[in-house]
Amino acid sequence: MAIERAARGLERGLERLGWPAGGGRKQPASAGAGADYSRYELSRRQFWVAFAVGAALVFAAAYLFYLNAAVALLASLVGIKAPSLYREHARAKRQDRLRIHFKEMLFSLSSSLAAGRSVENALFASIGDLRLIYTGASTDLLLELERIRRRCANGETLESGLLDFAVRSGVEEIMQFSDVFTTCKRTGGDLVEIVRRTSQLIGERIEVNQEIQVLIAQKKFESRIMLGVPFAFLGFLHVAAPDYMAPLYAGAAGYGLLTAALLLFAACGWLMLKIMDIRL
Repeated sequence: MAIERAARGLERGLERLGWPAGGGRKQPASAGAGADYSRYELSRRQFWVAFAVGAALVFAAAYLFYLNAAVALLASLVGIKAPSLYREHARAKRQDRLRIHFKEMLFSLSSSLAAGRSVENALFASIGDLRLIYTGASTDLLLELERIRRRCANGETLESGLLDFAVRSGVEEIMQFSDVFTTCKRTGGDLVEIVRRTSQLIGERIEVNQEIQVLIAQKKFESRIMLGVPFAFLGFLHVAAPDYMAPLYAGAAGYGLLTAALLLFAACGWLMLKIMDIRL
């Protein structure tokens, strides 16, 4: 039992670091109909590439500060966190893509409802509109809508298919739309008008979020440059004026100052990234 608990603890720890699902368990789908969009499973290749890149960057940064290969190699172990960061980035990017495609679907749905179609017909008609927008591509949303249509053809209700997709998507706007649709179906309200207004409001919210991301895109780029400039300047000083930097490596006080500067710089970088993460 102790060995099993230790093995499970090790497995959970590896998963938090981004290690691919294994151990005989079924790995969640990473994309397409039936996928759990609130999770993203890295392949072993993605894990090792992310770890290698993260370790290399940390090694280079630590070596620039300490000019000691052993210390830099020890610090590079921090790169083990890189796969989990990459996994979260990939998950957020996939959900953002799903959110944008959902916005296009809502605009098509609103147009069809305004033309007098029923909710079911308008929703499935949006599949054709999306195929015109994303020609030659099978996007996640298209696959999910096709899956909902097949479930409805087999006798299931539309709201059950939407609810299942909303839960798996992990996208707030999709869950809000599903909740409104399900509530209207159960209470017998004016479904067409409520869904039309809800579609417009949610679509506008997603569009505002996109505009915010466009407005801060330049600031994000500038923040990345600001994060890289100190390392470039430090490398330049090591090459152009090594005597100027020599006192920092002459005793414990110098190394303490370098460590404090590195920690402050890391905290500043983390704070900059947090400030740039703006959403409604």
